[in-house]
Amino acid sequence: MRTRAWPWLAIGVSAIVSSALALLVPEGEATPVKADSVTDAGLDVQPKRMAYSPPLRKPAENNLYFGDLHLHTSYSPDAFLNGTRSVTPDEAYRFAMGYEVGADNGVPAKLRRPLDFIGITDHAEYLGVFPRLLAEDDELTSWPLGLEWLGYLQRNERAKVGVAFANAIQSSDRALRTPDAVNRSVWGEVADNADRYNRPGQFTALVGYEWTSMINGDNLHRVVLFRGDGAEAKRILPFTAQDSADPEDLWNALEKYEAAGVRTLAIAHNGNVSNGRMFAPVTISGQPLNAAYARKRSRWEPVYEVTQVKGDGETHPDLSPSDAFADFETWDKGNITLSEPKTRDMLPYEYARSALKEGLRHQRQLGANPFEFGMIGSTDQHTGLSTTNEDNFFGKFPESEPSDHRWREKMSAVLQESWELSASGLAAVWAPENTREAIFDALMRRETYGTTGSRIRLRFFGGYDFAKGDIDRPDYARLGYRRGVPMGGDLGRATNDAPPSFMIHAVRDPDGANLDRVQVVKGWLDAKGRTHEKIYDVALSDNRKVGPDGKAPPVGSTVDIAKATYTNAIGDPELAKWWRDPDFDASQPAFYYVRVLEIPRPRWTTYDMAYFGIEMPAEVPRTVQDRAYSSPIWYHP
Repeated sequence: MRTRAWPWLAIGVSAIVSSALALLVPEGEATPVKADSVTDAGLDVQPKRMAYSPPLRKPAENNLYFGDLHLHTSYSPDAFLNGTRSVTPDEAYRFAMGYEVGADNGVPAKLRRPLDFIGITDHAEYLGVFPRLLAEDDELTSWPLGLEWLGYLQRNERAKVGVAFANAIQSSDRALRTPDAVNRSVWGEVADNADRYNRPGQFTALVGYEWTSMINGDNLHRVVLFRGDGAEAKRILPFTAQDSADPEDLWNALEKYEAAGVRTLAIAHNGNVSNGRMFAPVTISGQPLNAAYARKRSRWEPVYEVTQVKGDGETHPDLSPSDAFADFETWDKGNITLSEPKTRDMLPYEYARSALKEGLRHQRQLGANPFEFGMIGSTDQHTGLSTTNEDNFFGKFPESEPSDHRWREKMSAVLQESWELSASGLAAVWAPENTREAIFDALMRRETYGTTGSRIRLRFFGGYDFAKGDIDRPDYARLGYRRGVPMGGDLGRATNDAPPSFMIHAVRDPDGANLDRVQVVKGWLDAKGRTHEKIYDVALSDNRKVGPDGKAPPVGSTVDIAKATYTNAIGDPELAKWWRDPDFDASQPAFYYVRVLEIPRPRWTTYDMAYFGIEMPAEVPRTVQDRAYSSPIWYHP
């Protein structure tokens, strides 16, 4: 392990110019320098010279982009009914691009750094209906359910419209669906809005929506994203939970989209409020998973939302008792309506790490892995404001926007109290350019990772031909692509059964906390079909070492709770490591992913206490160690 100074500061202008020139050169060819006219005339012919810069290989090293692929505005009915009125999709796009907007509680809001991309994914069920109802849209005046809801809204009978909406959203009754003309009109507006704000190479606005399956309160929501532009997206209408609450039917609909020339993918929510349904060993209809199901799920859901505002979904302390960092922003009290309590037997089918292990077991039994997914984070915030900084967190709904009492509010009168909300998360993608197509393709190949809010820079390569010093090379990433696979990739068995080695490079958020450690999380399947996991501390800051007991000493803390401050006097700005699995068995299928932890810093609740001069109960966390989760690299014997 070693640390080093910020790598991009050493690149310099000349290297950037050289790289730009090299992009003009076909791979494997040299570019002669054209002689001047005198030389061409034969007066002084000189040998043609080779280009100074070598050509870039393909694929290039890719660039890192951060964004949010799960955000709601006033066009989502639950957001509207819970008070999000002023933040429309237009305001949400402007906010993500770095402009100041007004939150629904009247507080001005602005990001310190714009996002690179955004997916505004309002619920498909009754998409954009409530703003139009309140405006008494002519297209809705003949719709009986709409008129009933409008009466509730005009009389400010929030509870009545909420109950009526909850009953209607999962109904397949045609009379309770939005009129087709309104559906097409609103969807066209959503698609056109994304086109208006899309700036290829600068800011990407992906077209998307959310499919809102919630079976008996068990959350099975999926975000659907489109690769193309608004005109392409308008060729179809969103498939809603009123069409079917079964994910298999959603995948079938996406297959029909593609047959019509419309490329899409789906991203499942973190499963901690699914009460065991998200990664269950049976289908919604109760049938055991089969190979067709496994292939279809992995095809249409290449990445998984491992963390968001409703808690973290990497693992649970009951599932990973030896993991000192497993109990992080844990939500485990029940499903979305608390209609069914959480039981221990549900947990293995709700969290990413246990699902990845289950996937290995399914692979052996079925010949296909339904849970071979990459990882991202996103917010699922319903304020239209994508905020993940602890000192700039605007909550889930307007009742959890900044105030001296928001910490004790109930989120929409269900689930947990607002102090349990997480200022999370972000999707990070490695792509050649900031465009819809490039970001979509990165998601499809799983060259992505998720963070719990900060912009940690993370690279992860696996292969059989990395030498120990390769991570020290300035072109290690180019080497990683040439001799191995990046995060999200697959490794086969080496001819000599050699263990794979990995190159890992993590850099702190320039506007955030130093790094505590880098860990490799391994899961594998033994010959008897049992799954296992192990965590390796592969890089520690401050020259700490793993002790004889296999544990690393804690990094410590610089947090001043009363002032809501911290310093980077501990930890390292960068950690880089070449690592080889010391417990490798060539016969056992496995996965490896990287978890990067920051040093402790004040949680958003602590910032609220200092800003508003209030106290909170001892059960409210005061600090947080934000983290990043890479997509896995799988080993297939």
